[in-house]
Amino acid sequence: MKKVKIYYAIIFTIIVLFTNSCIEPFDIKTTTFESALVIEATITNEFKFQEINLSRTFPLENEGPLTESNANVKIIDDAQNTYIFQETSPGEYVSNHEFKALPNKSYQLFITTSEGKSYSSQPTQLTNSSQIDNIYASREMDDLGFEHISIFADSFDPTGNSKYYRYEYEETYKIIAPKWNKYDLVVTSEVPPYRIEKVLRTKEEQTCYKTVYSNAILQTETNRLLEDRVSKFAVRVLQRDNTIISHRYSILVKQYVQSLDAFTFYKTLNKFSGSESLFSQNQPGFFNGNVFSTDNANEKVVGFFEISSVSSKRMFFNFKDFFPNEPLPPYFTECEPSAPSNASYGGDPSLLFGLVQRGEVKYYDENGAPDFTMPGPFLVVIPECGDCTKFGTNVKPDFWVE
Repeated sequence: MKKVKIYYAIIFTIIVLFTNSCIEPFDIKTTTFESALVIEATITNEFKFQEINLSRTFPLENEGPLTESNANVKIIDDAQNTYIFQETSPGEYVSNHEFKALPNKSYQLFITTSEGKSYSSQPTQLTNSSQIDNIYASREMDDLGFEHISIFADSFDPTGNSKYYRYEYEETYKIIAPKWNKYDLVVTSEVPPYRIEKVLRTKEEQTCYKTVYSNAILQTETNRLLEDRVSKFAVRVLQRDNTIISHRYSILVKQYVQSLDAFTFYKTLNKFSGSESLFSQNQPGFFNGNVFSTDNANEKVVGFFEISSVSSKRMFFNFKDFFPNEPLPPYFTECEPSAPSNASYGGDPSLLFGLVQRGEVKYYDENGAPDFTMPGPFLVVIPECGDCTKFGTNVKPDFWVE
């Protein structure tokens, strides 16, 4: 199960807020550090297994986040219904049963860590419901003359009660290995006489799919507008030479209606995680969410317990829909074939044999050209060029349509 996308913004912001910095070149090093619980919890009006993520801030010299495991996590509503969450992977807690947040009910988060420390949120209610009316893509050009595809979202709440919006997206794209061949090379004898043979591939390695989740905080508000209408809000911008749009591309856009408090928290978090504020001389200091320690009023807790209505829409497009008869974007890596020698010397295996044995090449074609410096019998490429599973999965998503 995926992690919540604001995770890295929270982590990066907090580790900087707990350190000193300057505007001159410096080696990043923690001078002061305070461990704080990081809580990512957005419960929605979707009937599903809800998810909460727990971790801890970490010093700059550490390579990654510290997950918070073995905690007791639950949500209790104002009718005393209790929703228990179990840890399914380090720091990731999923509800035991599917449920959805209901209007006009209050929900409260309770956490007890493995060390016995207790935390709670303020009672929180579901926000107003507002649907995405449309998502669409447009071919555009920036001020420097570079072309790109922008993906926009529109919505309208005739009641005027939504006002504050946050967006996430899941993008899925098709990958086609440019130097794929239905044959591959395998070692059939690892002792003299060393042998490799050309055989039919036994699994799908030509066409794959990859899903990536947004990791930025995308927000807009209509509070200052005459209507509660979101119009042409840019959710994603894809440069024309971005490999992921080479064939077929899909994006699922999710629109969360936020409370004013949640909107303000995320907006502040996004501001702090920007380079200008993070590395300025005047650090803004710690900012609070709606989760707190019930044991120590002075303990810092990071994150926000949000109950949000959500709406989503998906769209597909092909590269040729916007750039007909134009060359595809470059592949993820260079894919120049080579023809390594298959000749053995002094009883040692050939160069080609060693490459095949170590899985460092994929068969591409017969070598009929005389201009290769190592004229072996086969043209081969690095695995990434002949095997799409190096970049994605060969399992087509259930939602995928051509």
